[in-house]
Amino acid sequence: MENLNQSSSHPRGLYVLFFTEMWERFGYYLMLGIFSLYMLDSVQNGGMGFSASKKSDIYGTYLGLVYLTPFIGGLLADRILGYRRSIIIGALLMAAGYLGMALHGETPFYISLLLIIVGNGFFKPNISTLVGNLYNNPKYASKKDAGYNIFYMGINIGAFVCNFVAAYMRINYGWGYAFAAAGVGMLIGLVWFLNGMKHVKDVDIIKPTTKEDLPLYKVLATVFIPVFIFGILGWLIPGNIFGSDGNDAFLIGSLPVVFYYISLWWRASVVDKRPLAALLTVMGCVVVFWAIFHQNGDALTVWAENHTDRKLSPGVAKAANTFGLAQTVNYHESVSYDDEQMKSYLAGLKVQQDSLEKVGNKAAAKELGKTITIRDKSRAYFKNLPETKRPAAGQDLKLASTELFQSVNPFWVIVLTPLVVGIFGFLRRRGKEPSTPSKIAIGLLITALSALVMVAAVKSINISSDKASALWLWASYGVITIGELCLSPMGLSLVSKLSPPRLTSLMMGGWFLSVSIGNKLSGILSGMWEGYADKSKFFLTNFFIVIVPAIALFLLLRWLNRVMKEKGVK
Repeated sequence: MENLNQSSSHPRGLYVLFFTEMWERFGYYLMLGIFSLYMLDSVQNGGMGFSASKKSDIYGTYLGLVYLTPFIGGLLADRILGYRRSIIIGALLMAAGYLGMALHGETPFYISLLLIIVGNGFFKPNISTLVGNLYNNPKYASKKDAGYNIFYMGINIGAFVCNFVAAYMRINYGWGYAFAAAGVGMLIGLVWFLNGMKHVKDVDIIKPTTKEDLPLYKVLATVFIPVFIFGILGWLIPGNIFGSDGNDAFLIGSLPVVFYYISLWWRASVVDKRPLAALLTVMGCVVVFWAIFHQNGDALTVWAENHTDRKLSPGVAKAANTFGLAQTVNYHESVSYDDEQMKSYLAGLKVQQDSLEKVGNKAAAKELGKTITIRDKSRAYFKNLPETKRPAAGQDLKLASTELFQSVNPFWVIVLTPLVVGIFGFLRRRGKEPSTPSKIAIGLLITALSALVMVAAVKSINISSDKASALWLWASYGVITIGELCLSPMGLSLVSKLSPPRLTSLMMGGWFLSVSIGNKLSGILSGMWEGYADKSKFFLTNFFIVIVPAIALFLLLRWLNRVMKEKGVK
């Protein structure tokens, strides 16, 4: 991997943005890794106690909105705030949101989500734009794709480490401390950015608007007021088009923003029209990538929790237990209770815990609270674990905590990024590097193949009476990571290459709009999980959802590559 510290290889500002983004993604993915589990966990255990359908609805809406707000964040940065100021505002709002998640209750829960959603809107498109601006210098222009790959590796270092912190804090101290750790990570990233801002100052330039650009007040009047109107109409529509009122409100409410981006192309000058058309086409195709990819925090987390053999070997279990990262389940007689018996049993334990709290015996109450959690989790884990894999009565099993599987994807990114960058660098030196649109098309095709890996995982067992090997998740994440590396950082690079300079951050917001809609679709698709008796059909559906736009993009490559050539980029 190329050395970040050598300004002759890459600009020094990349070093600043790399670690800022690393810490921001540490907080973001820490929260996301435990988000579904927190919503599903019982109130007795400190969770929200939501149903599976409500969990998926909130998960998809949150992920959708967190990538929809970059539209306004990019617009305000392009026109008024500038990129550095926007990043600072976003970091402060997100830190407040993560710290707010440490407070239990629905009111702080929703307020905190709102702060994170708005904060990400200011932060995400503008730090990505600054990376691209660093490579507008002809000295570095040929290395823009590599620069985005390196920047992307920073994202995944944060995403890899955070889940170990989340598991430790959740297992040993509770949900609130895990969320608070995300806020601390964001504040560390902000301090790092403030300290290194001098290295990106020269590329933080507000571009003048042209006659084709709508004034800001008109954008607000013609886009954001309709967003609220369409969203309300979507909520009020009798019945449901997309499965719930929340889904309808989000997807229908997104239409004015989609129309706005189409109008940018419609009003564009002759010079800008074809590059914008190419960008919008690619953005439309990659929506399905995010719809599949971000099931990692929902459907695939449920698969890891309920259908994956998470037992640790004795050596690994000992080490994990030492660092507080192992989850304990116990083969207690309560694992055979029916739902009513279990509910009554846990309620009785909770009464005992409350009694201990009232008499001031907090240490005993805390220990009993841990016992309640273990009994609850043990029954769920042993439900489909064969007798041959169960311990003796009364004995413990040490398991890998479910959120640790969220580190598998970033692990693969860290391992495979130097390889992918190296392969493309090797091809570039020989004049055979695929164009950026070609890389994105390849990424979509590989993503489709990752769904087939999970089809095979389901077929490998009877999921009602057995658990699948964790290697299936490792394999699926490994395949989709190759697709991700071909697609996600290349998408950021493509926006930087084809956008008119005055619209770069706004178009970066457009890229994140495609992420937003895909994320919401991931929640909708994950919400269908319980409706599939044969889970292999769920993953086969994912395959067909991705393969169609992948084929479409391959058919459009000749036109897309011609537009790239006209623009003078590769």
